[in-house]
Amino acid sequence: MRRILLFLGTNLAVLVLLSIVAHLFGVDVWAASRGYGGMGPLLIFAAVIGMGGSLISLAISKWMAKMSTGARVIEQPSSEAEQWLLNTVRQHAQAAGIGMPDVAIYEAPEMNAFATGASRNHALVAVSTGLLHGMDRDQVSAVLGHEIGHVANGDMVTLALIQGVLNTFVIFLARIVGRMVDSWLSGGRDDRGGGIGYFVIVIVLEIIFGLFASMIVMAFSRYREFRADAAGARLAGRGRMISALERLGASYGESTLPKNMQAFGISGHLAGGFKRLFMSHPPLAERIEALRRAG
Repeated sequence: MRRILLFLGTNLAVLVLLSIVAHLFGVDVWAASRGYGGMGPLLIFAAVIGMGGSLISLAISKWMAKMSTGARVIEQPSSEAEQWLLNTVRQHAQAAGIGMPDVAIYEAPEMNAFATGASRNHALVAVSTGLLHGMDRDQVSAVLGHEIGHVANGDMVTLALIQGVLNTFVIFLARIVGRMVDSWLSGGRDDRGGGIGYFVIVIVLEIIFGLFASMIVMAFSRYREFRADAAGARLAGRGRMISALERLGASYGESTLPKNMQAFGISGHLAGGFKRLFMSHPPLAERIEALRRAG
């Protein structure tokens, strides 16, 4: 959940910032003034801004993760537990055929872990102190295998590409619809499509369309959790992966995440109705059942 929300939040912030900069420098006005017959320049503009925002978010994902969680990268292990953590990650990384990621620990009471990074060979795997204290080593090994699975599957890169394509269509459609709304509000008197009213409409539409786009991103996130669970089962053992998920299921209510982020958690009571569309993780019961069926 943490890495998805960091990525989406950073992506949206960068997207809006790039749109504002483009408007201030007149690029947005130029693209809008091309009219409905100039879809090509507008689509190119949307692709540059959309893919640019996503790729920038990907490039700074490790830095953002460490800054937001206060994660401490283990340079030299200061205890037997840290040495075991490094050895286990190294073993999983070698088995998965990826480069050794940075390994970090961050202070948090909940049992959690995440992996991020711009490539398979330059990733970051971080675990909470709550995870290290709340699980036995077999279970921690399975969680680490799950996170290494995310890295080996190239999930962050795939997510960036999906988000970039969606950003492109969000920007493109927001300007097309924004031009139509602005023209309607002005009674067709302003055909330049670059006024302040048009700009405000576009920003609002980008946020609205961005929410719908995030549903697609979250659907991919839920799908990749099943793949990462399968990777954890291969690397650490199916029984250990199931045991780790069951242990997570017993820890509901311990999260220190802000309330506006908890709606994206793995708690089963959010699995029904409209809320499920915004879940980054499937319910634990579904993940455990998928592992048992695979076995």
